Amino acid sequence: MNIIRYKNELNESVLAVLTVENKIYVLPQSDFLSLVREAENKGKTPLLLIEEVIENSLPMKLTLNDLDLLIPVDAPEVWAAGVTYENSKLARNYEASQGYEEKEETFYDKVYNAARPEIFFKSTSARTVAPRGEVYLRSDSNWQIPEPELGLVINKVGKIIGYTIGNDMSCRDIEGENPLYLPQAKVWKNSCSIGPSIRLAETVEDPYNFDITCRIFRKEEKVFEGSANTEQLKRSYTELVSYLLKDNEIFDGTVLLTGTCIVPPNEFTLDHNDRIEIEIEGIGILENTVKKQISQTLPTL
Repeated sequence: MNIIRYKNELNESVLAVLTVENKIYVLPQSDFLSLVREAENKGKTPLLLIEEVIENSLPMKLTLNDLDLLIPVDAPEVWAAGVTYENSKLARNYEASQGYEEKEETFYDKVYNAARPEIFFKSTSARTVAPRGEVYLRSDSNWQIPEPELGLVINKVGKIIGYTIGNDMSCRDIEGENPLYLPQAKVWKNSCSIGPSIRLAETVEDPYNFDITCRIFRKEEKVFEGSANTEQLKRSYTELVSYLLKDNEIFDGTVLLTGTCIVPPNEFTLDHNDRIEIEIEGIGILENTVKKQISQTLPTL
């Protein structure tokens, strides 16, 4: 069962469920967290609550493509883990070397093997882009890529209540120049997208067996495709969540992106009007169009 949100003809947000048969049923709750809380209050699981709705209602005549999709959960914060796959470590090392001879051991090697994972702040609800929305290129970077990632939807005590897809847009040149520039390499306007749905955690038999595929199209010609599986993840979800919670207050609906294993070739960079598709089996396809921002002139003091 996948939870979606869309905007109806009255510009209202509607919560719905997408079944494995691709049937869509409108849910009475206002949002995903309301569904989870109502299930808890009634001593039921979200799945059981949804099954009761399906049993007593008819599916919509519209398909997923007909809907104006919204972000499936208003995540108050989006966090991300880095260097959790070997491919990510190799890519970060290349960025840091900037084409020169690499050191014997870099800080990326160290964090990959360390007990403490890399976790950084990525986005807020207001900054996160909906499915089919526009992600922006950073104006002071010349080497940018999407990072396709499985996202954990968690509550304030760290329980995983669902899985989603995240696009962690990244500037390889900025991070490669200096690791202290990581926030600027990761956070700017429209640099994060989430969706198109939330897969209920209770319906996932093996969360370490998600197939992930990323495709990039330029003028509708596919210029990149890569695939991976979450079984390649170096760290467990429990481990990543536990470090996010250490001496930190998080909120219901927080999303933690778990890192990427798919990195385009080193000579590749995104361009204006590119289209990104990130597909995770059982969750759907997160699609975004790439747009170039208009450079902002700093005010004269």
